[in-house]
Amino acid sequence: MFIGEQPGNEEDLTGKPFVGPAGKLFDNALAAAGIDRSQTYVTNVVKHFKWEPRGKRRIHKKPNAVEINACRPWLQAEIALIKPEVIVALGATAAQSLLGAQFRVTKQRGKFLESTLAPYVMATVHPSSILRAPDDETRHLELRSFINDLKKLAKVIK
Repeated sequence: MFIGEQPGNEEDLTGKPFVGPAGKLFDNALAAAGIDRSQTYVTNVVKHFKWEPRGKRRIHKKPNAVEINACRPWLQAEIALIKPEVIVALGATAAQSLLGAQFRVTKQRGKFLESTLAPYVMATVHPSSILRAPDDETRHLELRSFINDLKKLAKVIK
């Protein structure tokens, strides 16, 4: 089970998780790590797209604690129904929602953590953070690190 922050513009329009630019990067990284997306469940901590208008575009706004807490029952129900062997939090919002406000993806990414949520729990960056990297070299390095995190996961689920 992969858990992101919230739907983006494309996800909001299609009603499907991780189908926009970050979703395409996510799909490619999963494939590079040897993980079949059709064998995964992908969801978000917050179930609605929070945005602000910028011209004709809808720009992502980070959800606040009230919105995260309001959506928690849905996420808890998904986890209870799916009973995942592995949970991966994608990004700081998802990681802190699941693992506590003190959790830092920058320091603890790619490590398996003890949790009552699932036998294996890990956090890594959100694919959109890779897309926002300042230059091609940084994007390439971040993508490689993301794929390496997913490869650790692939070893556990095979």
